[in-house]
Amino acid sequence: MIVGIEGAVEHRDPTYVYINVNGLIYEVHVSLNTSNAIKEKHVKLYATQIIREDTNALYGFMQKSEKKMFDTLIKINGVGPKVALAVCSTFTPETFARVVSSKDVGMLKRVPGIGPKAASRILVELADFIVDGEEESGVGASMGEAVMALESLGFKKEAIQKALAGVSGDTATMVKEGLKKLQWL
Repeated sequence: MIVGIEGAVEHRDPTYVYINVNGLIYEVHVSLNTSNAIKEKHVKLYATQIIREDTNALYGFMQKSEKKMFDTLIKINGVGPKVALAVCSTFTPETFARVVSSKDVGMLKRVPGIGPKAASRILVELADFIVDGEEESGVGASMGEAVMALESLGFKKEAIQKALAGVSGDTATMVKEGLKKLQWL
């Protein structure tokens, strides 16, 4: 399994790049965000390799968080690499995390290839999507930990989301507030 690729850019298009690795040239599909971020002749990308009966394709990303977003999306039933790459081209991982947390179907429908049904399914399946990296705030990490803590106590995800809406603070505070609200739901 290929998880990264580094080499000289032979050709660049908005949706793919050819990368020369010691004389072997690979076609790597990229999002528009990654394509725009490639400024140098030499590039290092995080990669996801998808091998299917009729294809062997590489998908490359400048940021680990964008790769994580792509990998998470392709696990959803009905979302293939083409649609996942369209989502990566439309949203940065941070913006996508906000779209998911606010359950904004309208924003997600702007992605080519995603209709109302697919948008709703994606939002339901990714209710706890959190971006890794420096841009993640402590609130996002605390929220994720609080959700996991409440789930481990047997509460349903939908009820937890309602209970934690508008709650902030560290993990312990969020769990306490969530428990108070959950007893009334």
